[in-house]
Amino acid sequence: MSTPLLNVTDLSLAISGGKLAPELPAVEGLTLTLHAGETLALVGESGCGKSLTALALMRLLPPAVRVASGAVRLRGENLLHLPEAAMRTRRGREMAMIFQEPATSLNPVLTVGQQIGEALARRGIRGRAAQEAAAELLRQVGIAEPARRLGEYPFQLSGGMKQRVMIAAALAGAPEILIADEPTTALDVTVQSQILDLLLSLQAERGMAMLLITHDLGVVARMAHRVGVMYAGQLVETASRDRFFSAPGHPYSQALFAALPEAAQGRQRLFALPGQVPALAAMPDACRFAGRCARVQAVCREQAPPWLENDAHGAGIRCHFPGVGVEQTHAEEVSAAARSAATDTPLLRLEGLVVHFPIRKGLLQRAREVVRAVDGVSLTLSPGKTLALVGESGCGKSTAGRALLRLVPWTSGKLFWAGKQAPLHDAKRWRDLRRQMQMVFQDPFASLNPRLTVGEILLEGMVALGVTASLREGRPALEKLLAQVGLAAEVMARYPHEFSGGQRQRIAIARALAVSPQVLICDEPTSALDVSVQAQILNLLKDLQAELGLACLFITHNFAVVRYLAHEIAVMYLGRVVERGEAGKVLAAPAHPYTQALLSAVPTLDGKGNVIIRLKGEPPSPIQPPSGCHFHPRCSRVRPECRGRSPEVRCFSDGRWVACHFAGLEE
Repeated sequence: MSTPLLNVTDLSLAISGGKLAPELPAVEGLTLTLHAGETLALVGESGCGKSLTALALMRLLPPAVRVASGAVRLRGENLLHLPEAAMRTRRGREMAMIFQEPATSLNPVLTVGQQIGEALARRGIRGRAAQEAAAELLRQVGIAEPARRLGEYPFQLSGGMKQRVMIAAALAGAPEILIADEPTTALDVTVQSQILDLLLSLQAERGMAMLLITHDLGVVARMAHRVGVMYAGQLVETASRDRFFSAPGHPYSQALFAALPEAAQGRQRLFALPGQVPALAAMPDACRFAGRCARVQAVCREQAPPWLENDAHGAGIRCHFPGVGVEQTHAEEVSAAARSAATDTPLLRLEGLVVHFPIRKGLLQRAREVVRAVDGVSLTLSPGKTLALVGESGCGKSTAGRALLRLVPWTSGKLFWAGKQAPLHDAKRWRDLRRQMQMVFQDPFASLNPRLTVGEILLEGMVALGVTASLREGRPALEKLLAQVGLAAEVMARYPHEFSGGQRQRIAIARALAVSPQVLICDEPTSALDVSVQAQILNLLKDLQAELGLACLFITHNFAVVRYLAHEIAVMYLGRVVERGEAGKVLAAPAHPYTQALLSAVPTLDGKGNVIIRLKGEPPSPIQPPSGCHFHPRCSRVRPECRGRSPEVRCFSDGRWVACHFAGLEE
């Protein structure tokens, strides 16, 4: 085998506990290699040390974290011994990183073009050539109107677009090693497929090595050559991709597969690991997974398992009893009583929702153009049922969800509640109606007030809407509410930063439920969660829906979650719904060419799946949408009629409806 490009040996990281407290072990004894042209995927739960490891390789650790021991060698040179000036020359050109949080990683006072230009300058590309190269990079990562975007600032971009800018900036330096920390988390499946294709082509062209940190096992199956599994700061298993997906050996690896929505059959609940990753201050000296393992034995609680090599290529496992499958004790079906809570009688009906945002220019700030974010969307929500709203970033999904709560102003449209038209312009009556509809936002950390305790956060909405008058009066209700979402009553005295991502999402769900709503709007509530925590949240949402009869609008780009949770699907493209129907029927036989392209791009665990339908061009701007069918510039079956007039809704015999001139005619 060739000499590794990157060799990490016995790397240990420690976090300062303060002046009076001991250091805490964050990563311990990590050893891995990375060859030119190879992709190594690191998977594991939040808090297991993946991102800290990536930052350590780039020498970008925060001040509170230090390298306790070990070596990081790039072509034999130990990067940990280089002065900062020398290390600065390695970053960008030899090693580059795509960070997990683009909103905090991009400089808010520099334009997109300036930030990409910094990396290009290290290759000697400046001036007009740099502008052209930066625009081409933005085009490659799927950003429409790249020349215009170069002059914009990060705050003017959506979350998915900021992620793509971060990827473009990392690729601008033509690095030999690319460290990608959750590079596709905020991206929809078509852009994700486009980015993965780009990374694969660059890897083949340049011989670029990649360290891929992700919780999406479909992406791992498509991209990785080798897989490493981390748990509680340790590497617990390494294997080739084929071996990992065919026969994972560590019980934690097996639990990750069991927690996937794809693993559930019919109405089964997902397997959810009990408990949490051990706290750093309470890290056991024996097996760190023993407290959550279904096969734990006495020796696991007494002795740390040794690292066992499986073959000559570095595959190995850290377990006393490797290879035995996880006991599948999760195959509980939703009861008949719970299923009977669902009904087809609409609770909420939205008709012709239009949300246009004016673009003001000039000295007098007059509206010169409008962004057609939502352009005539109609939806219905029924008690006990979930409608999944899917589509690419920028199609208007989140805007439609926020508009239901009047968090963004309507341009036009009608809302019917229990068959009666809602008073959109009567503030008092709308306030009463808003109590019946609550939202779970995509980023729980950003949506929870960091200055308030959990108890104050939950109480705030209850007091505002007259549910209770004080914490003392509402405490019994809050304790019951926290128990519903799987949290203990004592968390009421703690602050949001003291919780994991999954726990914060549970708090966000509890806040939404605090005023006893009948409709729950969930905007990508699991997109940033690893698969084990995602399973807990999905089980929780399903339980709450069955118990409370909630109608749910679930906004997402994760089709595995849609398949597991949704009763119906509505597919949006450029502000309009183009297909809607029963979830199973739409997923099994999509009729609209856009839906077909979305489903073809979903990564599969076997790394193969269907032939991916490559959409032509880039998503059009909502400022100047195409005439006729909005999808016609990217459709492979476009005909003259598509360019001339908007398609009428066509109803199928199975209850689906599609906005396409020719959908179903070829059948």
